Amino acid sequence: MEVKTYFDKDTATFTHLVWDTSSRQAAIIDPVLDFNYRSGRTATHSADAVISDLKQRDLSLKYILETHAHADHLSAAPHFKEQCGGQTGIGANVPAVQEVFKGVFNMQDFATDGSQFDLLLGEGDTLTLGELSIKVLSTPGHTPACVSYQIGDALFIGDTFLAPRYGTARADFPGGDASTLYQSLERILSFPDDTRIYLCHDYPEAGSDPQYLCTVADQRNNIHVQGSGADDFIKLRKERDAALEMPVLILPAIQVNIRAGQLPTPEDNGVAYLKIPLNQIGK
Repeated sequence: MEVKTYFDKDTATFTHLVWDTSSRQAAIIDPVLDFNYRSGRTATHSADAVISDLKQRDLSLKYILETHAHADHLSAAPHFKEQCGGQTGIGANVPAVQEVFKGVFNMQDFATDGSQFDLLLGEGDTLTLGELSIKVLSTPGHTPACVSYQIGDALFIGDTFLAPRYGTARADFPGGDASTLYQSLERILSFPDDTRIYLCHDYPEAGSDPQYLCTVADQRNNIHVQGSGADDFIKLRKERDAALEMPVLILPAIQVNIRAGQLPTPEDNGVAYLKIPLNQIGK
């Protein structure tokens, strides 16, 4: 297995390109669509850099996998699928997320059965990537539909753990739960110490490189879990979440990402519109 990681500075998001060196089959995990919130313009510069590497390495894209319906960036899954093929996949519990936000955005004709994705992936499901196996682990708490992907001795964990110096995912989004998140963190920590953990985000200080990779042993020293039990973690997580603002891109991101990255259907003037519901989420 080979892995190349890309960092989108604007959203502090890592996209991972994983491939089997024998078959040249590849998977993309958590792809980012460029989005300028000020102008409402989308672009594919970040995704195209990954596509360029796919082509240079003569890789065949088989899967475009999301760890969850992200609230901090728009997914580039449709662009990858159009340019390179492949199936989109997300956690099988995504209908629970869709149902909540269908109401928030008043999406009256929106199907909340996950049918926008090619694959709904549940606990224990396995995908074949050449000679590699991608095992699906249910790791909810940040959202009810969060999954992690185990490939060999590596875990791609979405937002559950951030870098050890930074902490863990928030658990105050609709359907999130600090107690459930703690159980998912404990599950990840049950893996051998040398298991590689590929992160989804990092927020480095000026002049520092973003950290996309650590180990289970590193995460035992995570500032939110070291030396604490479930009760302490839940208290810390709830207090911290109560002080956090909503992510800048949550409103555009969620309504796109529950559609598997598809933008809303253009209206009769040929323009697609995103909704900004007033006084519906956050404080």
